[in-house]
Amino acid sequence: ELRHRASPWQRNLGYPLAMLGLLALTGISVLVVCFHVLELLLDDAAMPRGIQDASLGQVSFSIFGSFGAALQVILIFYLMVSSVVGFYSSPLFTRLLPERQDTPLTKIIGNCVSLLVLSSALPVFSRTLGITRFDLLGDFGRFNWLGNFYIVFLYNMSFAGLTTLCLVKKVSWAVQAELIRAFGEEG
Repeated sequence: ELRHRASPWQRNLGYPLAMLGLLALTGISVLVVCFHVLELLLDDAAMPRGIQDASLGQVSFSIFGSFGAALQVILIFYLMVSSVVGFYSSPLFTRLLPERQDTPLTKIIGNCVSLLVLSSALPVFSRTLGITRFDLLGDFGRFNWLGNFYIVFLYNMSFAGLTTLCLVKKVSWAVQAELIRAFGEEG
């Protein structure tokens, strides 16, 4: 219904550009994680431990300088939004979605707690995946399990594998549906 009410510019330019942006961000995040997996295999310094004596502004947290730092911020924001969307899309938590002008207080509190847990896990999530090495004013790098190679390696591999699987599944199903629709109209 929303698609039919959208202007032709939105349908023909806006939606495809948004989809390409999402595909690009997902692809970039998978490439960053795959690069981090290679770093983990080759160098022990790639483990997401805390950075000692690294003052803000004196040490670059990205090998690409300002562009890399901006890309890290965009990827972290993308991961935050996608984790919130994924959380509310899961069958277990769809009942927690707030309803306009009809949300009970317990549901509001549940949403606040859920968003607080998700936002608290984001710095550790982004450090473990190798997206950033910045500590975000918390000592998130001092967790003991962040020094365990096997946990970090399996976490990175499962993220890269599952994200790639979801991406291939979504894109191939969309292409398959369009092909069926295109050939179905001709026949």
